Amino acid sequence: MEACNDAGVHILTLYAFSTENWQRPRGEVSSLMRLFEETMDSEVEELDAKGVQLRVIGDRAKLSPRLRRKVDDCEALTAHNGANILNVAINYGGRSELVEAIRELASNGVDLRALDEATLSAALYTSGLPDPDLIIRTAGELRVSNFLLWQGAYAELHVTEALWPDFGPSDLSVALGDFSSRRRTFGQVADPAGADLGTPVAAPVG
Repeated sequence: MEACNDAGVHILTLYAFSTENWQRPRGEVSSLMRLFEETMDSEVEELDAKGVQLRVIGDRAKLSPRLRRKVDDCEALTAHNGANILNVAINYGGRSELVEAIRELASNGVDLRALDEATLSAALYTSGLPDPDLIIRTAGELRVSNFLLWQGAYAELHVTEALWPDFGPSDLSVALGDFSSRRRTFGQVADPAGADLGTPVAAPVG
């Protein structure tokens, strides 16, 4: 988050635990849940001091009551910050996010036959935030792994061989440099004269 802020990127989303990760060995899952709690305890005051708003996105129903309370407390503590936003995706899956959003809209009486993109976007976990411009995939994996399926429709992809625990500021700098060299067309036909139809600005990183 510090490196992103220094580079002019003020919204960062980290994929911490997917809906599929529950299938991992029970001991590993328990360790990860404890790590989430410990990290929130050790980092939230510094995040707040540095003006970072923490948001946890994903289905919280499957989290332990203690972890849910800790998430609520951390979000409340940092809610007044707006300059930098750190989204941590826990028990998150792009498909389930879409399903739950549509179910919520239906239960609220929205006519799904008239559903438009803006209404659906407003029902997602990332409501009110811009879509990511760049998604960084570590460990050389060539898939998005059910991450921000709706929001990342036109995001640029950067794949790095660096493993996530080793990913640092220098890797981020390479990714942003790669991003800034891209010509983004957002589905439009590229100008044959070579004009840039997109604006490669370093913004949200998913």
